[in-house]
Amino acid sequence: MTEVAFHFNAPDKLGYACRLLRKAQAGGAQVVVTGAPELLRELDTALWTFSALDFVPHCHDAVAFEAVRRRTPVVLAESVRSAPHRQVLVNLGTGVPEGFEGFERLIEVVTGQDEDRLQARRRWKHYADRGYGIIRHDLAQGQ
Repeated sequence: MTEVAFHFNAPDKLGYACRLLRKAQAGGAQVVVTGAPELLRELDTALWTFSALDFVPHCHDAVAFEAVRRRTPVVLAESVRSAPHRQVLVNLGTGVPEGFEGFERLIEVVTGQDEDRLQARRRWKHYADRGYGIIRHDLAQGQ
């Protein structure tokens, strides 16, 4: 069963996602990131610019060749159904990602903004109602 974790109180969703992806990639994880198309474009730019010393290899699912997607540790995908990796899914979107149950781990990144928290509560309820154990990481408390 997919391990579900919520990372709450991210001060900056994209900045936190960049650091999370850098850590995952350094640890050898294969990650798919999903969210709204415009957010994924912003994340693509942020991954190129967030650190002068680090590079997080990534590609966008819609534009990369199959061989490139399979070899790239971080894939940005509007839909996870055709994603090449099934290890870690990071959701930056507002809804439950269709097909999340095919991944070993799901990480939900949530800011402190009221609307983002409200959407996260709905996703939490969705997972809990289906019997998923949920791990909570409150970033405001340094956990």
